[in-house]
Amino acid sequence: MKITPKALAPIALIAAFGLGTLAPNAQTSGQKVGFVNVDTLFAAHPSDKDIKALQATANKELGDLDARIKAIDAKGNAATAADKTQREQLVSTINAKAKSFNDQMSAKATPVENSVDKALSDYAKANGFAIIMDRAIAQQSGLVVYADNSTDVTDGVKKNVK
Repeated sequence: MKITPKALAPIALIAAFGLGTLAPNAQTSGQKVGFVNVDTLFAAHPSDKDIKALQATANKELGDLDARIKAIDAKGNAATAADKTQREQLVSTINAKAKSFNDQMSAKATPVENSVDKALSDYAKANGFAIIMDRAIAQQSGLVVYADNSTDVTDGVKKNVK
């Protein structure tokens, strides 16, 4: 069967009509996108200073234990049986303390995270945002190459963090 221009005319008409109906659907209205500094939002929460104090305590206590373990490790083959026993006790202690600090941190951080998430969600809904992203993660991931400073809504969201 030979394809003639006459035979192609109905197919071309249908194709043009089909593509013409797709074009308006492919173009959607602009979506509002915003960025926030999540660290600033967490710092705005009233419980942030408690979390930072707990983190400082954990860093000090775990750091001291870690230094003692490293001192024994530095002895290498010269470490005595008593040193090795002490090292095992220190490792057991550091693991128990790390778990305890993690549990305490989780108990304190979860309500803060929930509060920040709610503030973000409420702000986005109230102001018509389709997407709000963490500016630092968007930059580091390469997901966003450029964003105008007017897209930063950190101050607006911060007012809702409780």
